[in-house]
Amino acid sequence: MSVWVGAASRHGSTSEIADAIATELRELGLDATSAPLDSNVDFSSVDAVVVGSAVYMGRWLSEGRSFLESHQDALRSRPVWLFSSGPVGEVDRAPALDPAYIDELREISGAVEHKLLSGNIDPDKLGVTEKVVLKVVRAPSGDFWDWTEIRSWAEAIATRLSPESQSS
Repeated sequence: MSVWVGAASRHGSTSEIADAIATELRELGLDATSAPLDSNVDFSSVDAVVVGSAVYMGRWLSEGRSFLESHQDALRSRPVWLFSSGPVGEVDRAPALDPAYIDELREISGAVEHKLLSGNIDPDKLGVTEKVVLKVVRAPSGDFWDWTEIRSWAEAIATRLSPESQSS
């Protein structure tokens, strides 16, 4: 089973999550590759897709949404999972994604599931405007990734794609 994992990432953090998901899927016996969303994808050789985006101000990056819209037919003909990377700090302070917005992304792609994953903010990679926004919204910087959760989610995807699961 071939799985393509793509990510829209402004500073590379969300791409790191996509790489980790692809690595875990490979370790679980799937043929998985990861790439930026601007890559040419040969959907004819892909059985399943995982697409993620960094979240800024409660929304996916435009290239993430554009990817889903431009490949809507190809995505809807195979299993798709979506993930968002962005909330940082304490859960109750994490910016919420608009549920209607996520429902719309799921509708466009036909996604099986959407997963919200904690993010990572490295102030050294931010531009001046991003640093100002970070300060205004009082978002903490640092690494808030939960690698156990990321691996567990990849394992759940692999289980869903297993031949036993497909036949039931």
